[in-house]
Amino acid sequence: SGYVWEKVFYLSATLTSCPGNRGSPGVLPAFPFDCLNLIGCGRDRKPNALIQVAVIDPREQYLVSHTCTEIVEETPLFLTGVTFPPEYSATNMLMPLFFTPQSSFLGSATFSVSDLLRSKDDQLTLNLRSSDGATGAGVVVVSRVKMVETEEGDMDHITADVQQAQKVRTFFKNPICKVYRFQTVDSKWMLVREQMDECTLSFSIPRQLLNLYIQEDMRRIHDLRDLGDLSPHWDNLRKEVTSRYGQVIAAYQETLAELDKITGPSFKPSCSKAQRYLEFIPINLHTQRMRVTCPRKTDAFYDVVTVGAPAAHFQGFKGGGLRRLLGTDVTCIYYSPEHTAKAQEVLNSVGQLQPLISGLADQLLQAAQQRSAPSLREVLKTLAEKTEQFVHALKDELVKSALLALHAARPGYVTKNQTQTLPASVCNNVDGGSLTPPVGEGGPVLRQDSIPCHKEYDEEEWDRVWADVAKSLSCVIAMVDKLQEQEPVNNNQEQPISDHALADVITSHNPSGDWREQLCPLVVRLKDCVEEVVKRAKRAMTFVLLQEAACSIPQGLYLKQRRDVVFSQALAALACGFVMRLYAGMEDRGFLKQLHLVGLVAQFESLLSTYSEEIGMLEDMEVGISDLHRVAFKITQSKTDEPCDLQPVVIGRRDHYTVEVPLPPLAFQTLPDEMKEGKVLQIYPVLFNVGINEQQTIAERFGDISLQERINQRNFEILDGYYKSLNDKVPPECLPCFETQTDLKELLETLGQNVITKKRKNVEILWLAGTICRRLNGIRFTSCKSAKDRTSMSVTLEQCALLRDEHQLNKDYFIRALDCMRREGCRIENVQKNIKCRKYAFNMLQLMAFPKIYRPPEGTYGKVDS
Repeated sequence: SGYVWEKVFYLSATLTSCPGNRGSPGVLPAFPFDCLNLIGCGRDRKPNALIQVAVIDPREQYLVSHTCTEIVEETPLFLTGVTFPPEYSATNMLMPLFFTPQSSFLGSATFSVSDLLRSKDDQLTLNLRSSDGATGAGVVVVSRVKMVETEEGDMDHITADVQQAQKVRTFFKNPICKVYRFQTVDSKWMLVREQMDECTLSFSIPRQLLNLYIQEDMRRIHDLRDLGDLSPHWDNLRKEVTSRYGQVIAAYQETLAELDKITGPSFKPSCSKAQRYLEFIPINLHTQRMRVTCPRKTDAFYDVVTVGAPAAHFQGFKGGGLRRLLGTDVTCIYYSPEHTAKAQEVLNSVGQLQPLISGLADQLLQAAQQRSAPSLREVLKTLAEKTEQFVHALKDELVKSALLALHAARPGYVTKNQTQTLPASVCNNVDGGSLTPPVGEGGPVLRQDSIPCHKEYDEEEWDRVWADVAKSLSCVIAMVDKLQEQEPVNNNQEQPISDHALADVITSHNPSGDWREQLCPLVVRLKDCVEEVVKRAKRAMTFVLLQEAACSIPQGLYLKQRRDVVFSQALAALACGFVMRLYAGMEDRGFLKQLHLVGLVAQFESLLSTYSEEIGMLEDMEVGISDLHRVAFKITQSKTDEPCDLQPVVIGRRDHYTVEVPLPPLAFQTLPDEMKEGKVLQIYPVLFNVGINEQQTIAERFGDISLQERINQRNFEILDGYYKSLNDKVPPECLPCFETQTDLKELLETLGQNVITKKRKNVEILWLAGTICRRLNGIRFTSCKSAKDRTSMSVTLEQCALLRDEHQLNKDYFIRALDCMRREGCRIENVQKNIKCRKYAFNMLQLMAFPKIYRPPEGTYGKVDS
């Protein structure tokens, strides 16, 4: 007749601590359900049923909805079980379970959980009572989850999961757990457990980045002021640039202050993605783990991080995203974009090497005070290497030319071209406008073809300044050799000095005196020379960067802010995935070897379309993921096991960041020596995108999908390069074993063919990339606009595919398992957390454009605010 009968019964139980779990007190198991002899509302008709679970504290007498199973038609054997968080064991609870139909009530039953746990066969058979108290409505069987077929006997898998969760409780909060049982091809039952967590790094990483952004921009203002007196038009440019930086700093400080006020959940819901003060926070960042227990097999687990596409939603996408905006040409005054990039590189190199040289010089004096010849030789070798790098970094002609240009920008500088009349425009802005500074006594700013003559400036002065560094080092080496009664400095030194000069250096000190006293003047001279070089080089390179900033005001700083926002979201997601992967692999020696020898691939799967606003999101995401190549990780030893000491710390500046991940002392000692010694761990971010919605259909038929094609081709090359490097440095046994025996090289070749194949909605690209990532021990990410709807379809599909390919899921259960996860699993709970509604934001017309395997089951979607 077409009627759907959904019957319900109530089942109540008292929850107490579970006996037998001495290693983890208070841990509660999972409960699957079966029903027998249910009475339908019509003749010869079996009722369709579902179970709704609620929990009540007998002291409060307040009923709280907890979870429910899927609807089962005719044969009431439920795939969805019930599990409880550990804190539920602290208090006696009542657990009413509802088998409820839309229109009728079937019955209820009561039992004690302690009775279930003490039962010999781990199950209880209960008679249902109807609303009038009569029995005969049917029978429900409640079981305790336990794989009786395991060869090693009883294994409490829930306990193992909770212990793992406690290990990383510092980072992952508010877990949601779902338990299923699915049949395998050999008619056995596998237990599948999903767990979804929020990650505290969603907020802590952006807060740290904001502080670093503020510090870096304040240093930039200080460096600009440190340029000294400039001619009026250059001074006006500096004032304008400084003012703009001040505005950015003020905005970032305001955002940081607002973030510090936030308490509560550790994630940003999708409905808040365009809020100004939350723009640095990743959207809907969660981790999800699927743990699989099969008879006579070792447990396996599969992790994925889900996050909304890193993009500047608050700023909008009217002009496109970062990839398009950054491609706009900017005309500079003296120097090309390549020169400004080189200037930043020189600044970074000098900034890193100066404190190293200063620290090594102090160590040299300490070794001299201890009269330790081996220590002297070791420290001196490192000091010579770092000083050589320092001198090499400053030999670039850009430094000399920038010093000359800065000299020409001083007040009162007169050029032979002073009378030449030039256009007043300094440079063209990104948007096509012009920036016209006030014309002062020096006249308008001169362009490349009219750089002032520098005859008044001693062009050899800079050469002498940085050459003094090498000579000072030679003197130090000579004195160390003398102190150790070795031969004089050999001819291989970079800057050999004359015998007469060496004699002056050596004889000017008493050889029979204290080693430190004799070395100290030479070391001080070396440090002074380095400091003088750094001061001049910083001013010259800052002047180059001043021109870059002046050329791009205001668009350049706007783009920098946009890039900061996108990068913050991407880094928070990456840090979350890295921490999760690190803790999961702590006992895997092959993984740890791979980690320090080559690094990890971080594979981002995106389901954005190449149409309308989502083009801008994808352009933002492409740059944000690419910028992650500037990030490295480093493992450190924490002071204690306290959560406050285990928080990852971000250090560095925009061109390169290092995320330091502290481990508890005992765990740290199990690491390979290279990691304990502080070796930097590399990350290889890759992004693959395939749009699947109705907007992608429009783009494929009437628009342009070249952005998607270019992204996939470029990132395939990165992934292929990573595999080749891994193949050269890491033995195959370090990689995980999978049931599917397809060779990694063959998978990559297939992916490469799919990337260049013209095929609409070629989701096989995503499947192959995800498979390769897992085979490479990588970190998996899945994204769409909000990581809520399309992401949920993809994550559940990948989980069921893994159960089919790796755990022999019965083909008759594939679609049923897929619908079960989408209807009652962690992903629908994610939707509820984001929009307070258990509906995916799809309509029927939209779903007609989706690949069939990405469509949710009936009744789980509708028009909602997302």
